[in-house]
Amino acid sequence: MSSTLKFVDKNNSGFFTTVRERVDQYFETNRVSKRANRSMVLKTITYLVSFVSLYLTILLEVFPSWVSLLLAIALGMNMAFIGFNICHDALHGSYSSKKWVNNSLGFLFNIIGANVYVWKITHNKIHHTYTNIVGHDGDLEVAPGIVRVSPEEKHYPIHRFQHIYAFFLYALASISWFFRKDYKKFFQKRIGKHENKHPKIEYFNLFFYKLLYYTLFIILPLIVMDITWWQFIIGFLALNFAEGLVLGLVFQLAHLVEQTEFPNPGEAENIENAWAEHQMRTTANFARKSRLTTFLCGGLNLQVEHHLFPKICHIHYPELSGIVKETALEFGLPYHENRSFASALKSHYNFLKRAGKK
Repeated sequence: MSSTLKFVDKNNSGFFTTVRERVDQYFETNRVSKRANRSMVLKTITYLVSFVSLYLTILLEVFPSWVSLLLAIALGMNMAFIGFNICHDALHGSYSSKKWVNNSLGFLFNIIGANVYVWKITHNKIHHTYTNIVGHDGDLEVAPGIVRVSPEEKHYPIHRFQHIYAFFLYALASISWFFRKDYKKFFQKRIGKHENKHPKIEYFNLFFYKLLYYTLFIILPLIVMDITWWQFIIGFLALNFAEGLVLGLVFQLAHLVEQTEFPNPGEAENIENAWAEHQMRTTANFARKSRLTTFLCGGLNLQVEHHLFPKICHIHYPELSGIVKETALEFGLPYHENRSFASALKSHYNFLKRAGKK
């Protein structure tokens, strides 16, 4: 595959033009901004205050060790939710019309262990363009060789059991991301088909901010807290297993479910659909009408709307979802969704089971 893969609108579809006009009309009619509103700001404050409170309560050993362990699990989940709700929007430039606000909130991504620069390449640029295209979309590399998600990948006997062991691997997602994935993606020659040519400052940023994360979550606790090394290991793993499981499950339920497609460009190196149609076929929502799920997942349960309109703050996605669904059906396009988190989880389980067969 080359890096010049194109989306060929052979049907001359007017879907995206129509749905974009209708979405714009929604904002004009209701006189609201496409960026964050008061609810979004309040949500941001809630997550950030809870993060600082949990971190300091654990570090200062306010409660007994067993309570701190539970708080570590809560902190891990909170860090995932900060990534979903704040950093994700900020790094897409959808939180605010002011660049400095997006940059400031996006910087939090470094604090919770990820790398802003690598994320913008792998997620914003590659995943959002080449969704579910093997060899292009790096997000399909869940656990190369261990978890098989496409018929294009080589099959091994162990894959017959991946619908069971994959969920245990998801718990390792944050540890892998913060200690391995960012370094690997940064230093490999290509990410997908994107050729890596990094500015020199990004080499410094990678190591400096990783060191900052290691200081906050490894060095400081070992210095400040009156705990043994094995107690630290238990707490650190509990935090990361909770964070990793939340990250792994939410990300997989958007694209790796029974309904979604994995288009093959073939020798022509083209996808014979318009880009927006491609997004409709490769992306799925879950628990679209659940306010709690949307609050926790930062709109990532409304991935269809996010992939079509990544520059619009996720706080508006519930209202836009009706418009997108109606327009998609009008143009004869699929609108994939699972009614609940549980049904999406079941669909992902079935997907893994199917993909694990030879």
